[in-house]
Amino acid sequence: MSSANGRTDDGAGGADGAPPEQLALIREAVRRSKAPKAKPRTWRGAPLAKELPVARVLVDKGVLHLDRYFDYAVPEELDEAAQPGVRVRVRFGAGGRTVREGRREGGGLIDGYLVERVAESDYSGPLAALAQVVSPEPVLGPELLGLARAVADRYAGSLADVLQLAVPPRHARAEARESPAPPPRPAAPEPGTWRRYGRGADFLTSLASGGAPRAVWTALPGPEWAEEIARAVRATLASGRGALVVVPAGRPAARVDAALKAQLGEGQHAVLTADAGPERRYRDWLAVRRGSVRAVVGTRAAMFAPVRDLGLVVVWDDGDDGHSDDNAPFPHVREVLELRASRDRCGFLLGGWTCTVEAAQLVESGWALPLAADREQVRAAAPLVRTVSDTDLARDEAARAARLPSLAWQAAREGLKQGPVLVQVPRRGYVPRMACARCREPARCRHCAGPLEAQDAQALRCGWCGRDEAAWHCQECGGFRLRAQVVGARRTAEELGRAFPAVPVRTSGREQVLDTVPATPALVVSTPGAEPVAEGGYAAALLLDGWAMLGRPDLRAGEDALRRWTGAAALVRPQGAGGTVVIVAEPTLRPVQALVRWDPVGHAVRELAERAELGFPPVSRMAAVSGSPEALAGFLAAAELPGDAEVLGPVPVPVPGDGAGRPRKPGGGPPREPGERVLIRVPPGSGAALAGALKSAQAARMARGGGEPVRIRIDPPDIG
Repeated sequence: MSSANGRTDDGAGGADGAPPEQLALIREAVRRSKAPKAKPRTWRGAPLAKELPVARVLVDKGVLHLDRYFDYAVPEELDEAAQPGVRVRVRFGAGGRTVREGRREGGGLIDGYLVERVAESDYSGPLAALAQVVSPEPVLGPELLGLARAVADRYAGSLADVLQLAVPPRHARAEARESPAPPPRPAAPEPGTWRRYGRGADFLTSLASGGAPRAVWTALPGPEWAEEIARAVRATLASGRGALVVVPAGRPAARVDAALKAQLGEGQHAVLTADAGPERRYRDWLAVRRGSVRAVVGTRAAMFAPVRDLGLVVVWDDGDDGHSDDNAPFPHVREVLELRASRDRCGFLLGGWTCTVEAAQLVESGWALPLAADREQVRAAAPLVRTVSDTDLARDEAARAARLPSLAWQAAREGLKQGPVLVQVPRRGYVPRMACARCREPARCRHCAGPLEAQDAQALRCGWCGRDEAAWHCQECGGFRLRAQVVGARRTAEELGRAFPAVPVRTSGREQVLDTVPATPALVVSTPGAEPVAEGGYAAALLLDGWAMLGRPDLRAGEDALRRWTGAAALVRPQGAGGTVVIVAEPTLRPVQALVRWDPVGHAVRELAERAELGFPPVSRMAAVSGSPEALAGFLAAAELPGDAEVLGPVPVPVPGDGAGRPRKPGGGPPREPGERVLIRVPPGSGAALAGALKSAQAARMARGGGEPVRIRIDPPDIG
């Protein structure tokens, strides 16, 4: 018997204050466990808010035909917490079948954002009530909402998908902590190394006085770039405005972070990277939104950071793949920050050791001004760059076998007398692709035509089906000798270790990326993008297998190769200090000559002129649409493309979701049947119309039930 009914049993306790019996304890525990942990979900019969009783909510469903706001009733109990910008939960998908007391009920719970409160709804039927205000913290302000909508429209995507990239997941403990008061303004900095650039000092002066200059900055080689960005940020903060710096990866973010600490002191800026963890990242993001800090440095997702009174946006190395998001709608940092600079009327700085074609177009159109050093400063800061031709390789049989010509060996020997030597290899690992030594025809598997790889010094194995190949011969010329198409970083390190037995060899790549190396003599073998910074700079650098980087079937192959070579060469000491770079590639090719002359801007300008003549991006706007042949044909038939649109294709490509570009697992079977892709090109001025047409066609298709997926990517970075 429970003590709740006023009776006792066998003296087990009751109204006289004795402990209740065991059964009563169990029943009470069950009652507590069934108590609702959240507020009621239906609010049946609850009175509505007296003022602005309708909430417009963006539901978190990234489908294009639902890319709009939905109206919900605001219960009186949620009136104070349900403010614009907060996270909410709503019932969605019930339809109009279940209506009680004038309220729509049913449907599944889904997250969303409360966008605004209004007095009346445009919808004439009954409204469902807000189920819950997840947090009273307003995380979606009008500036961020407007930017996200502009990005969604530009890339033919949904607003919900953009907000998933822009607003980090909630962390209650971080949200409960108060953010500190904003720091005082710093004093305007001295120009410092900005004096090396023709308009560098004027650029800082304009930022410090509240101006909004736009510049494409070609940085001089060396480690000063991070300090120069920090000075630009400090000049902006001195004017009472905020600054945002976006870099492609965590290592450059750490360098800018250290430079900002040196310029501003501790606690004056926030670092938004994935390495910080969800709680720390959300806490720092909230500090930015609340105005506790005005300066931000971070990786790709930081492009949406809600910096107050934004005065400057900075992009470093915009050609890096890390600036292009892999999630729909695939925005690029450069384009998003261009939108922010135009919307917020703030300064814009696009910097790097090289110049992309898109950056050259910004200068040519007059949207931004060039910011570069004169030739005297370039010659003083750059290393000596030497080339090796195929003729040299043919005369040097030993160098051909080892993949290093005599000039490279000599540069390495001389450099090791002065300090560390960098060796850049364009592939990682110990699985080089093989080719015939006589005719250079790629070695293929007899069973599935997959590429053969060298697992060790003797065995060959197929990279697709995983079968061993013991008796290979060339189908073209009948040769039996193989050579490595590209020697991996580990094997290169072993070859160099045998050639220089007294010198330590370090590797930096996928398995372990080094941040810095000491100034003592050593060989540092690295893949592109993983080069560590040497104290005092490298004495020399060897850039191997340049033909492999230039030979990719990609419109950006030359530009990307030059960017990777320049990134490695910029870590080498100046020519006056003995710095030497040897590049193993055809010396007459345009990217190689641009590196020799250290003229990335000239290379970008010539590339831009050629693309303008051929109608290639970025002069034209382009969209890639891919899917199965049937789905693609149906999509194109339904899309109302602009009248000046040109459809190129279709051509066979791996179907969406096939994992194209990633290595196949041994034994994983042959690749899936290919799909098709078309490229849709429009002239300048029609990009918005193209994105709108593709978005409308995709939304109509999804509303009808979808079918097989069709993938849309505006301005794809890789078009072959």
